[in-house]
Amino acid sequence: MKFLKEFKEFALKGNVLDMAIGLVIGGAFQAIITSLVQDIIMPFTALFTGNVDYADWVIKVSTAEIRIGSFITALINFIILALSVFLALKVVMGINKRIEKMNKATLGKVTKKLVKNDKGEQVEVDVEPLTKECPYCLSEIKYKATRCPQCTAELEKAIEKAVKE
Repeated sequence: MKFLKEFKEFALKGNVLDMAIGLVIGGAFQAIITSLVQDIIMPFTALFTGNVDYADWVIKVSTAEIRIGSFITALINFIILALSVFLALKVVMGINKRIEKMNKATLGKVTKKLVKNDKGEQVEVDVEPLTKECPYCLSEIKYKATRCPQCTAELEKAIEKAVKE
């Protein structure tokens, strides 16, 4: 019973669902890459090799057949798939870095947000941020905190000191 409960918690976590979706999309993407290699790239390369189809390349050793052409096709397939995943990862990492930079730029600052009032008109309202930066240890802390949980500095004294200067 405990095993089923733990498995249910594991299976319904967001990360597991994200991974499952990624596997399904990855499988579909692999089918596209396989088709690209087998139906477009390999026939195109046959034009330069005198109409030789790589898939037919076979080395016979006694009664065994070593299918070199099939291996070359799979190798090209892997290289294109790995390159595609690498490029997608670079794009995602760039986007995440940009989002992180934007979040740090607005850290601890009151921002404006458009909302509709009773009459249906859009008006700007101040929105308090969720976090701010400790002036002593530069760690991210809750916006309404009066003491930093990392360095234990009293933040109100830091504000008073800054106002005096």
